[in-house]
Amino acid sequence: MPADGPASWLFTAAVAAVAALLRLVGLAHPKGKIFDEIYYATDAHNLLLHGVEWDDKTDSGSFIAHPPLGKWIIGVGELLFGNNETGWRIMSVVAGVVSVVILVRLARRMFRSTLLGCTAGLLMTLDGMAFVSSRVALLDIFLMMFVLAAFACLVMDREAVRARWLGLLERGGDPATERPAHGVPWWRLAAAVLLGAGMAVKWSAVWYILLFFVLAYVWDAHARRAAGVRHPWRDAILDEFGWLLASLGVIVVVYLAAWSGWFANDHSWDRHWLRDHHMPEPPVIGALVNLFEYHRDILAFHTGLTTKHGYQSWPLQWLTLARPVSYYYSANGPCGSNQCAAEVLLLGTPALWWAFVPALGATAWWAIAKRDWRGWFVLVGAAMGIVPWLYYQFSDHRTMFYFYALPAEPFLVLAVTMALGMVIGPRTATAERRLVGALVAGGYVAIVALCFLYFYPLYVGETIPYSDWFARMWLGNKWI
Repeated sequence: MPADGPASWLFTAAVAAVAALLRLVGLAHPKGKIFDEIYYATDAHNLLLHGVEWDDKTDSGSFIAHPPLGKWIIGVGELLFGNNETGWRIMSVVAGVVSVVILVRLARRMFRSTLLGCTAGLLMTLDGMAFVSSRVALLDIFLMMFVLAAFACLVMDREAVRARWLGLLERGGDPATERPAHGVPWWRLAAAVLLGAGMAVKWSAVWYILLFFVLAYVWDAHARRAAGVRHPWRDAILDEFGWLLASLGVIVVVYLAAWSGWFANDHSWDRHWLRDHHMPEPPVIGALVNLFEYHRDILAFHTGLTTKHGYQSWPLQWLTLARPVSYYYSANGPCGSNQCAAEVLLLGTPALWWAFVPALGATAWWAIAKRDWRGWFVLVGAAMGIVPWLYYQFSDHRTMFYFYALPAEPFLVLAVTMALGMVIGPRTATAERRLVGALVAGGYVAIVALCFLYFYPLYVGETIPYSDWFARMWLGNKWI
């Protein structure tokens, strides 16, 4: 690790301050609930009032499409700042800034460079998709935060496991017959807590839960193989199965805990499904059966969601920004022109997003040529946020949107950061080589910053002349 430990936190704080300032300025604009805030901000308020999402028309619990945790988090902001724009958006700001901090520290640890760590955080700070998502009361920013935090913990767990095996070797132990002392894998359990929380925000976290178990097992086996264990793959499953099972238990418990309000309220949707269908409803088990039936209804809702939408897009279009999502639009002035436009457009910063595909290519080459675990980690992390949706595209033509890709964004940013690290070169390179590489990398970050500033009016709903707005529609009708 770099030797600038205390100073690195100052640099991290500086990046976080920029992220916070950008996201807080003008947070209460646009006024009112925009896009799906009409659902989530309202549900959050009802959770505070009733402990469960509520339907005022029937005076009972309402059917919901997503678990409650994200709305509970939005509700915290409403509790602190009131049922207003600032109240229902402030926790998204917090999640966005926390994600930037986590990404800085994760990238610094992975690439052993404070410069690259801060570069990753700055790129996310200046990305339009992450920026807009951090200023609206929708769920995806919380899902991204929990997924990113979970895999940062898993990387820490990887290092802890390898440190234990290294300690055994340094003591002169024989890995063929001995095992290092195995305490509680707190980092792994922390990752499980965070993944359970992610699942309690949106079910799409399930793909990252699967990846968590695969990576934990593969990394455990690789640590044993590096240490000289004769049967690393067999021993990894034998030695770690108990903790992997415990991690699954933690995920389930955290997920169920997010439904506490549903369990506690007799008027929740399907709370007494068994009783309503004239079947016995034993304590605890009956409540879990009722929740299971509720989940079947939610799953049926999602699988049947095929209604065409003007802003829908397919997974392969997300990296090319083929169809961004308009959260708000107004033609009202004044703007110094006869025609005005104000929009909040969920659009990734083009200079960043259009670099993701070549950056993933460079990362794949590095992972294969150098057998570098970091490249594979970035690739599979990005893939889990996009590839599974291809199944739903071709199986049931489900209605999907660009913001579904948000959990993949930290990994995509890590791919760009890794590629910039290749441009800068290793520490063993000549000073001239590293200087040129640093100038190229710095120039690219500057281009991303300028691109972000150019599209900034479209990210915050600023009223501008229609001609200026139209000039930013680079892909024509695909962005309109």
